[in-house]
Amino acid sequence: MSTASITPSTAARIEPPYVPAATSEPGWVRVALIAIAVGFAILFLLIPLAVVFTEAFKKGWDAYLAAITEEDAWLAIKLTLLTAAIAVPANLIFGLSASWAIAKFEFRGKNLLLTLIDLPFSVSPVISGLIYVLLFGAHGWFGAWLMSHDIQILFAVPGIVLATIFVTFPFVARELIPLMQSQGNEEEEAALVLGASGWRTFWHVTLPNIRWGLLYGVILCNARAMGEFGAVSVVSGHIRGETNTMPLQVEILYNEYNFAAAFAVASLLAFLALVTLAIKTFIEWRLSHQTPINPEEAS
Repeated sequence: MSTASITPSTAARIEPPYVPAATSEPGWVRVALIAIAVGFAILFLLIPLAVVFTEAFKKGWDAYLAAITEEDAWLAIKLTLLTAAIAVPANLIFGLSASWAIAKFEFRGKNLLLTLIDLPFSVSPVISGLIYVLLFGAHGWFGAWLMSHDIQILFAVPGIVLATIFVTFPFVARELIPLMQSQGNEEEEAALVLGASGWRTFWHVTLPNIRWGLLYGVILCNARAMGEFGAVSVVSGHIRGETNTMPLQVEILYNEYNFAAAFAVASLLAFLALVTLAIKTFIEWRLSHQTPINPEEAS
């Protein structure tokens, strides 16, 4: 049949070829997949989480409070918070600067910078800790100079902070780079044309557009900083009451068969993880409802 001979009534009777839908599997397949996913979530997430809190309060509320207010545990909590308070702002500054440079400019070494940002994702945390031992240890590259100037990096707070910064610095940058690239430069260019300065454009156009992505990266960075074990374990020296963070304190208490105290400290980490998850979910919701900024507001 030629194209010219097709009338409207004939075209209405011509049906397109059947294309199976992506979700046309039998019902039992979908039920099986959902059951497997739910089963894994219960087995590997909910049950271990329930065990942590059950064991933490097994001996009662008084024993729980005594475990988390014990001097060594309290010092571990303070050191964990101090480390996060230093590492997160440092990664915030780096991530914001790196993402701004990568998303808004073209320069030599751009791909190398992207590779370096991803490096902590591909290097084991233990290996990253060993790198600092090779650099700042007694027999390391800078060990003799540090000892002669009475500067302590390893087995002290500076080494813990440096190791934490290394394993957490990709999080902010990796959240902002694709976000900034997807937004493009049109709004910033419009604000500059309307007479806004560079800093004014940043504060009133760029930053409001990325604020939820930035907060999302900071939340992930903070969660990793407080829960880091491998790199911190290598550089801390496990000095009780001085260089033990919360994860290291949990390990020590568990190895001493003080299970109630170990689970009590672990429950604090689990609680922080749940709070982080709640904030992360809220930020994801806000990102999905984010509206662009009008460039005229910056002028």
